[in-house]
Amino acid sequence: MDHFNYVDGLLHAEDVPLTVIAAQVGTPVYVYSAATLTRHFKLFQQALEWTDHLVCFAVKSNSNLAVLKLLGDLGAGMDIVSAGEYARARAAGVPGERIVFSGVGKTGAEMRMALDGGIRQFNVESEPELELLSQVASSLGVVAPIAVRVNPDVDAKTHEKIATGKAENKFGIPIARARDVYARAAALPGIEVVGIDMHIGSQLTDLEPYRLAYAKMADLTRALRADGHDIRRLDMGGGLGIPYRRDNNAPPLPIEYGQVIREAVGDLGCEIEIEPGRNISGNAGILLSSVIYLKEGEGRDFLILDAAMNDLIRPAMYAAHHDIVPVVEQAPGTPVAPHDVVGPVCETGDTFEKAVDLPRLSAGDLVALRSAGAYGAVMASEYNSRPLVPEVLVRGDHFAVIRARPTLEEMLGRDTIPEWL
Repeated sequence: MDHFNYVDGLLHAEDVPLTVIAAQVGTPVYVYSAATLTRHFKLFQQALEWTDHLVCFAVKSNSNLAVLKLLGDLGAGMDIVSAGEYARARAAGVPGERIVFSGVGKTGAEMRMALDGGIRQFNVESEPELELLSQVASSLGVVAPIAVRVNPDVDAKTHEKIATGKAENKFGIPIARARDVYARAAALPGIEVVGIDMHIGSQLTDLEPYRLAYAKMADLTRALRADGHDIRRLDMGGGLGIPYRRDNNAPPLPIEYGQVIREAVGDLGCEIEIEPGRNISGNAGILLSSVIYLKEGEGRDFLILDAAMNDLIRPAMYAAHHDIVPVVEQAPGTPVAPHDVVGPVCETGDTFEKAVDLPRLSAGDLVALRSAGAYGAVMASEYNSRPLVPEVLVRGDHFAVIRARPTLEEMLGRDTIPEWL
């Protein structure tokens, strides 16, 4: 469910017509719904109400400060993977004790930053990282709480570029070596073992891979406790998918996901952490765009938008689908025809969708690319020297620009020509 619906013939974000936002902010522009973000976060809270838990929003999916503050004020923790994301979480008012530091390439400087500013735990992904964290924590005279990320070698049945739990993926420590690594962690100064971390991939639409992975996590918990480790926290990862196609069967609900967790590890008495990103922010956002041209091609028509692959890279990178709909509601029976919906960037890959059935649109007409609130603006670039796409947050009948579109002068001003040129 989201809060983007037609009212009086116009697509609205909550109570705001998208035509109003386009007129005041321009296009392309990301538009987020506060009501949808809130609802989706609360669904995960309800899914885990049977136990002590922390829902940590995956900042990588949408790192805008306003989005992070909204979720943080609701009680969300943050799952971060860089110093920049840590700084964003803190700037949004999230305390360090609600921030989990994941990622395969943490540097010593990032470790120091988190230890100085406060951190809930580090999800350690390798033995060299463990050794470095011990050195950094010891040099500061503090103790770093850790969970070791364990790779369970489970196929998440998702796109190969967002699968993270198979043996060939770069993430985590092989489960066969976990007990040895935990033994080393327990012996190191400046390290406190608090739990286990596991994350098998993104955009999962089947609960069975979770069941397989979490069964292995439960067995490992018992084995590590038998070895003398105080395993009191389980980070189950995230990755639950969303319905990108409205005509498809919906993925499992958060309540069903929570039940899988309960069945697998509910008897262990551990605090549960989860790291949803896409399932909270994905359907809470759209990319609003204007038609530049309708170009009649050889055997196909091209709808050329002012949004491009630099604004939303997912279709080019993953062959991902986003429903594309006119902002002006079409009357029943309106003729449609297949169009290739493309952007103006000089790449054939700058294609959002091929042969999508749309009514005949003209220059200036508005369209919305749905389910664009996750891995949209955060992955945008200035390729072709196109200014970064702005972002807008809607709540009820009002909205605010939460990241402005830079001017060409601001974009050029970030470059420096040395005096000797």
